[in-house]
Amino acid sequence: MTTECSRQDDPQLTFWKIGKQQVTVDFNGGRIVSDAGLLPIREFEQKLGIIKGLTERFPDPRNPLLVVHTAEKILAQNVYQFLAGYFDSNDAQALRDDPLFQTLVGTSPDQEDGELASGSTLSRFQYSYTRRQCRRAPEERPAFFEQRQSQLDRVQVLNEYFVDLFIGTRRQRPAHVIIDLDATDDPTHGQQVLSFYHGYYRQKQYFPLLVFDGETGFPLAAWLRPGTVHASCGAVDTLDEIIQQLRQAWPDVAIFIRGDAGFGVPEMYDFCEREGLFYTFGYSTNARLKHHTEELLAETVCEFQTSEEPLQRFLSIDDYQAGSWSRSRRILAKVEVNSSGTNRRFVVTNMSGDAQGLYHGFYVKRGNVPEKPIGELKNGLGADRLSSHGFTANAMRFGLHVLAYATFVLFREATSDIPEVATAEVATVRVKLFKVGAVVRTSVRRIWFHLSETWPHRDLFLRVSAALNEFAQAVRQARAAVPNSASAQPF
Repeated sequence: MTTECSRQDDPQLTFWKIGKQQVTVDFNGGRIVSDAGLLPIREFEQKLGIIKGLTERFPDPRNPLLVVHTAEKILAQNVYQFLAGYFDSNDAQALRDDPLFQTLVGTSPDQEDGELASGSTLSRFQYSYTRRQCRRAPEERPAFFEQRQSQLDRVQVLNEYFVDLFIGTRRQRPAHVIIDLDATDDPTHGQQVLSFYHGYYRQKQYFPLLVFDGETGFPLAAWLRPGTVHASCGAVDTLDEIIQQLRQAWPDVAIFIRGDAGFGVPEMYDFCEREGLFYTFGYSTNARLKHHTEELLAETVCEFQTSEEPLQRFLSIDDYQAGSWSRSRRILAKVEVNSSGTNRRFVVTNMSGDAQGLYHGFYVKRGNVPEKPIGELKNGLGADRLSSHGFTANAMRFGLHVLAYATFVLFREATSDIPEVATAEVATVRVKLFKVGAVVRTSVRRIWFHLSETWPHRDLFLRVSAALNEFAQAVRQARAAVPNSASAQPF
């Protein structure tokens, strides 16, 4: 490889030859971007009003005289950076002059002061909210300096918005809603506020609470929590708020709750029963439950010794009452025997029906829609990359990662009839669809993104764009059909 200058300081690289033709590289190709596949999803997001709707509930507490980058543009910049795989605030510095991202946030690439927000600006924005009054209509919002006395926390507003967004993007009224409760470790590095060492995970961490729609994977709540809290901490209060919002929109909807043993606490059972919710929660093994299943286990072991085939057997214990419970409840027991040995699992529920059917047909399906949401949040959208020192700033940033995931879930829901993306992970869609180069050309009336005529996913890009448009139109029609419901409210 040789290097020379073609003109002024523009480098030119010379590689190998193909016959008489020299393979040569220079940097005179004009304005070329690498993430042009995000354009249809931005159009889709705008038609649904996702970011604009949050901005309207999330007034900017910064001094308007000093603001260069609006809250809406900063929120959009965060979401689209995450979707494109740029997870760190430092990545924003490299993208400040990128014409594609300028277009995505609503700035013309020709604008003289069109630079995107820097990493430090994004960080200051995350730190800028403490307690603000975020639900006021624009004309009712107090002046900037009066907002310091507001009552509502920004993260609370974001979580309320997730539920309203879920309601407002349903194309038809659901007969039921399945809610999955989960928690995950979020490793920390350094001296981040409220990060603590967790003995089970053997690391310093946060321990976020996450709530998902069990059929689409749409996030309904995302709360960053200190690293050593119990899995159920704050779950009842969070669930209570979600239920209220759902029933305000759909008063008669049947609601089902699922969670592992960490959420199976007496307060949760009492709440679900009081609110008329159907639930299944994992339950820890103890001596009494072992006693109840000894006979079934012995029979299953005998069958295995004869057949040498893995076996599962199920039992319903209908009148079990722990010492901390207010009443007796139903326990489903699974005993399993295979070449590795024996295993017993238990689930507490208020649902009727066959024990095996409830266990396999309902309980074990939590978190699989179509891919495990937490894995996607971490591996696909970098939600475990919380690098701020302050806890509230990290909580806000975590919520923005979840907002990006919510946008992607809606994207995948809209493209459910397209096999290439219907069940694909974020990383797969990013490589196949989002990461495509384009030459940018501007005129007085248009911003052109010229894609390659030989791009192998051209047809997929066109089908996805059409599906996104069709879904957005269906959602808008559904909102218009019920003008007095929460689901009809614009975002």
